[in-house]
Amino acid sequence: MLDDVSVFVKVVDSGSFTDAAEQLELSRSVISKYVSRLEQRLGVRLLHRTTRRLSLTEAGQLFYQHSKAGLAQLDQAMELVSGLSEQPTGTIRLNVPMSFGVLHIAPLLAEFMERYPQVQVDMHLDDRIVDMVDAGYDLSIRVASLADSSLVARKLAVVKHAVVAAPGYLRREGEPRLPEELINHNVLLYRYQESASEWAFDQADGRRVSVSVSGTLRINNSLAIREAVLAGSGIARMPLFVVQDDIQAGRLVALFEDSELLELGAWAVYPDRESLPAKVRVLVDYLAEKLPDRM
Repeated sequence: MLDDVSVFVKVVDSGSFTDAAEQLELSRSVISKYVSRLEQRLGVRLLHRTTRRLSLTEAGQLFYQHSKAGLAQLDQAMELVSGLSEQPTGTIRLNVPMSFGVLHIAPLLAEFMERYPQVQVDMHLDDRIVDMVDAGYDLSIRVASLADSSLVARKLAVVKHAVVAAPGYLRREGEPRLPEELINHNVLLYRYQESASEWAFDQADGRRVSVSVSGTLRINNSLAIREAVLAGSGIARMPLFVVQDDIQAGRLVALFEDSELLELGAWAVYPDRESLPAKVRVLVDYLAEKLPDRM
């Protein structure tokens, strides 16, 4: 019966038999049989089925709430027991920014999974900062200046940034020599970055200069911003790990070499230090070991 309950909860969470079947890698007809069998055992209808959508009956709503809570408690119990093992096991739900995940996390996972063959990684690439508890993530990697929160964070590496532009843009619009001159240029903005339009620079003489920038293009992914900069759309503040090769090859020019942008950290963020599962702890330790050499 536990399988029937799990399938029912998955159907409700996903919103359709088809989506649940895809996620569970079962046929739609098998999913439907699980739910029908559960309804027969309970003697009540749990779902209203129409051609367009599913909705819960009153009994279904009550059963779903208690079932979801019970399955979560069961998962927690299994997690606690598996955590007693010296060999980490289970699935890590990992949330990572798109560019950082593509360029740095994904290449490191092969060695990690060789070290810990009983651990599976379910990595979600998303530049938005999500509520990891509500989303069900075990671990988030954030490249940011972290705000105060109830979460626990461990710094994995320093992520340096540079202000860059394409040679063609600079020939056309002129090259700014001081950060303050950015107000006269089209600046490409990263949608999900805190203070995206307020850039702070530390000067060689110890002064900190803050510049308000603006532009005609705002993008939610740094790899897409890189393409726009290469095309000559404007000036951008970019992680060096995204544009280092372009700078060395002359495709992009790094500006303001006498000024330093405030550094950001790559952080491992998780809900609770005290009950951190072994599978998450070993991944955090592994990333702290490997990431600094890639920055």
